[in-house]
Amino acid sequence: MIRGLLSPIAKWRGPAHNFEQDMKNDTPNRREFIKAGSTAAVAASTLSFPTVTFGKPDSRKLKIGFIGCGGRGTGAANQALAADSNVELWAMGEVSEARLKSSLTNISKRKPGMVNVDKKRQFIGLDAYKKVLDSGVDLVILTTPPGFRPLHFKAAVEAGKHIFLEKPMATDAPGLRSVMESYKLAEKKGLAVVAGFCWRYDPGRREFFKRIADGAIGDVQSMYATYYTGPVKPMPPDNKRDEEWSDIEWQVRNWYNFAWCGGDGLVEQAVHSVDKISWLFGDVPPHSCVAVGGRQRPNNSGNIWDHIEVNYLFDQGARGFLGQRQIPGCHGENNDYIHGTKGRAQIGGGLIITGKDAIKGETNNWTYNPNGDLWRYTGPGGNMYQIEHDELFASIRDGHPINNGARMCNATMMALMGRIAGYTGKQVTWDMALNSKQDLFPKDQNWETGKHTPPAEAIPGTKEAIAPHGWA
Repeated sequence: MIRGLLSPIAKWRGPAHNFEQDMKNDTPNRREFIKAGSTAAVAASTLSFPTVTFGKPDSRKLKIGFIGCGGRGTGAANQALAADSNVELWAMGEVSEARLKSSLTNISKRKPGMVNVDKKRQFIGLDAYKKVLDSGVDLVILTTPPGFRPLHFKAAVEAGKHIFLEKPMATDAPGLRSVMESYKLAEKKGLAVVAGFCWRYDPGRREFFKRIADGAIGDVQSMYATYYTGPVKPMPPDNKRDEEWSDIEWQVRNWYNFAWCGGDGLVEQAVHSVDKISWLFGDVPPHSCVAVGGRQRPNNSGNIWDHIEVNYLFDQGARGFLGQRQIPGCHGENNDYIHGTKGRAQIGGGLIITGKDAIKGETNNWTYNPNGDLWRYTGPGGNMYQIEHDELFASIRDGHPINNGARMCNATMMALMGRIAGYTGKQVTWDMALNSKQDLFPKDQNWETGKHTPPAEAIPGTKEAIAPHGWA
């Protein structure tokens, strides 16, 4: 039965492969052959490598580049500067000059003496990421809308930069396949890659999932995760669009409401809950999933759903369920309910493990309730957003960079898989989802003139919803 939390993501080897079979066939000799081939290919390339040898401590003053200067990105930049005393913010990139200036003012006030962003290193436009990467930085923070993540991540890895990138990793399967290739190259190059799946860095959650992996509630049977909230970024009426704005500018300004740019509420927001399901089941891909959902409130020219429920199937019939909704005036919660053969566990209202056969007595960082089998985490706390940056920089300094690549891709693909199942109305296997040919990213990326008509809001069961994936 399922207990472990450390199994790697199934390796992607191209659209013709079966991932379940790949894991079964991944013998030691085969792994060594693949490893040798990958190493030779990277060695033969002309791509940039970090300036410090992998495995050796790095004590230099590190220059930080910041791409995507919204609220979450500004928070990440502040946390990066708080994580290490020998760093400086060196360059920034944004499509909005006003947003860049606001972010720079915020960071300068909070971290005086650690900001050295000369006017010539304040880059505006969709190509700003290239200029930040070329400015002499050592590490980049990627916090643009997630539709741009595969492009920016690939460029950062090829440029030999350490990377913090926010979730999710992509908004479609072709983008996710690109990210998978990039994180593997980052491993070969000794680059740090830390993803913004912040709950993985929360001390209480870490202990919680460790206890379950150690058998505190027996073998896991199911997890029900909820992400019920209000709208994150409501889509304005189409008459609010300035006549001078191109399709690209209009859609990026309202990025959350277009699947190519934001993913949708499941992929962009509730992916945190998907990540916890992935964590519970050892970061091993589910076999398949089905989903139901739709849109209750009009979304003008946007094309995302406002609610979806996904049912994931894992080994031996174990299930992961996710309920996601972003509609005002409705019940709200963000909890996790886990059932095992010997008890149950819950996140929400405190971290709890219950079960008559769970571990008894006083245990490290857990308090036993003698009137029942109840535990709550009472160990050291800490801000998970800060901890992820603390550990990122510490790993660079000691010469053993963290790489979250496998698990960040597994969680993102699970979210995409759920959206694909919902939007098509099909039972979707892992292979079907990961090999999907639906490429949502606009080919015309000109800020002033770019034209792009996104697919209409999905109607499950229709040819328009199914055909783009390339399924027979």
